[in-house]
Amino acid sequence: MENLHSIMKDGFFEVTLGDWMSRVARFYPDNDAIVNVPRGVRVTYSQLDKIAVKVARGLLSMGVGKGDHVAIWATNYPEWLYLLFGCAKIGAVLVTVNTDYKVYELEYLLRQSDSKCLFFVNGKKNLDYVNILRELIPGIGSDGKTTDLNIENLPRLKNIVYIQYDADSPSPDGFSTWADMMAAGESVDEQEVFDIGRTISPHDIVNMQYTSGTTGFPKGVMLTHYNIINNGYYIGENLRFCPEDRLCLCVTLFHCFGLVLATMASVTHATALVTVDYFRPTEVLNSIEKERCTAVHAAPTMFIFMMDHPDFKKYDISSLYKGIMAGSVCPENLMRRVVEEMGMTGIVSTYGQTEASPATTMSCQEDPLELRVTTVGRHMPFVETKIVDPETGLEVPDGNPGEFCSRGYNTMRGYYNMEEATRAVIDSEGWLHSGDLAIRDPNGYYRITGRIKDMIIRGGENVYPKEIEELLYNHPQIQDVQVVAAPSKKFGEEIMAYIILKEGETSTEKEIQDYVAARMAKFKIPSFVRFLPAFPMTASGKIQKFKLREMAKEDPAVRAANEK
Repeated sequence: MENLHSIMKDGFFEVTLGDWMSRVARFYPDNDAIVNVPRGVRVTYSQLDKIAVKVARGLLSMGVGKGDHVAIWATNYPEWLYLLFGCAKIGAVLVTVNTDYKVYELEYLLRQSDSKCLFFVNGKKNLDYVNILRELIPGIGSDGKTTDLNIENLPRLKNIVYIQYDADSPSPDGFSTWADMMAAGESVDEQEVFDIGRTISPHDIVNMQYTSGTTGFPKGVMLTHYNIINNGYYIGENLRFCPEDRLCLCVTLFHCFGLVLATMASVTHATALVTVDYFRPTEVLNSIEKERCTAVHAAPTMFIFMMDHPDFKKYDISSLYKGIMAGSVCPENLMRRVVEEMGMTGIVSTYGQTEASPATTMSCQEDPLELRVTTVGRHMPFVETKIVDPETGLEVPDGNPGEFCSRGYNTMRGYYNMEEATRAVIDSEGWLHSGDLAIRDPNGYYRITGRIKDMIIRGGENVYPKEIEELLYNHPQIQDVQVVAAPSKKFGEEIMAYIILKEGETSTEKEIQDYVAARMAKFKIPSFVRFLPAFPMTASGKIQKFKLREMAKEDPAVRAANEK
C-alpha cells in the first residue's frame, strides 16, 4: 500500500525537496505545516506547496534560475520557509545568513557566496538591517528600486527584497518588497516551474550554510536535497515523529539545528512546525500551550531561560514530552531538570556538524536516561563513525580519546569555491574530520570531550577566534591579539581577548568591546579583554594558546562570573 514513505529504496529517499513537498501535500493536504501564533498564521501542507510554487514563479520573474544563489537574512518568518521550498522547486540554492551579522560579515558572505538575491526583514532586536544595508551599499533604494542592481563591490548581487512583517506593515522607502515579487510572479506560467523541477537531481545543492569549519573565515557548506532530506528523516524517526506531532521551532532557521533537526525532521513526517520569529521564553511557552506542542528543540541556554522565567509555572505545557537539546555541551544536571520540570521524558541529544547535514550521532528515547544525559548516543543509520589519533590518523580502541570522524550520505559536497579547505577536512577516503575530541564506549555510545580546533561555542553559536583576531588586527592601537575560550556557567564558553598594544598606546576593555560591537555580531563581542606585555611562546616562537586558555580559566573576573 502506498504511503508517504513508500518511495524509500535501500534506506534512502531519491527525491528533491520540491517534489517531497508536493508528496506531503498529496498525502496530508489538511495537516498544519506552519503555524505562527503571534501573527495568526496557519498554513496546511497543501497550501504550503502552492505557496512554494508561487514563490518560485516570483523568483523566475526576477531572473533567478536553476543553480543561482538566493540569500535570506531574516528571523523565523514564515516567508523564510516559503523561500526555502520555492527555491527548491526551481533548483535555486538558499544561502542562509546569520541574523546577528553586521556590515563587515554581511559583505563577506554576499560576495563569497556569489548571491544573486538578498531577502531581508527589518531587523532583530536592536539591529536595523535597513541601515546596515545602506552602510554597505550607499544610496541603495534612492532611485526607487532594488532590482536589476549594479553594485561595484557586490557585482553578482542583482536583487534586494524586503519582507514585510505583514500586509499592513510599512516598507522602507525605495526597496522592492515580497509583495512586489509575488505580484510579478503572476506573469510567469506555473508550468515553467514544473518543467524546471523535472531537471533537478536530488544530488544538486539546495542549501548553503556558512560556518568556519575547523578554522578561519566562514565557508559556505554545500548541502544537497539528498543530504538534508535523508538526515532529517532519520532524525525524525529517532524522535518517533508522526503527522499528529507538533514541534515548536524556536531555534534559528539559519543553522542546521533549525533547518534540518527541526524543519526536515518535521516535513519528512508531515509534522506541524509551530514557529516563533526568534527565541523569547514567554512566546515559546505560550506557543507550546496554545498549539499543544508535543516537542520542542532548544539549546541548553534556551531551556534554562524557559525554566527560570518567573511565569514558567503559569503555562500549561503538559502536552510536551520530547525534543532535542543540542547546539553546545548539554550539562547532565540541566538535562535532568528538563525531564523533571518540563515533563520531557523523551528528550534526546545529538552531535554533528554543519558539514555533516548535521547529525552523525543521536541518542534515542529507548536509551536509559543515564546514557541520554552523559552521551550523544550512537551513530546515525547509514553513517560510519570512528575515533582516530589526531597525529597518526589511525583508529584508536574504545575508551581512548581521539578525533571524531564520520562518513556517509550526509557528508557535504564541499565548501563553496574553497577546494583546499574542503580537502583539509575530507580525506582521500571520504572521512570528514570534525576537529572534536571524543571517546566511544564498548557499546558504541559517544562522549564529546573537547576540541582540537580553537572554535568557541557560546550559547550554541560557533565563534571562530581568527575572525575576531583579524578584525582587531585592524585596530590602530593593537599590535597583536589572541582570542580564546573562557569557561562560562551560563553560556558554556565566553570570549576572552588577550591584546598587546602598540608602544605608547593605551586602551580599555570597553573600548575594545565597542570596536567589535560596531562591526560584528553581538555574540562575537569579547566578554573579557586583558592587556599583556607579551604572549607565552614556545622556543621556536609559536604562541602557546593553551597557556592563554589556562590563564582565562583562572582569571578572577571569569571565576567570579561563574560563582554567581
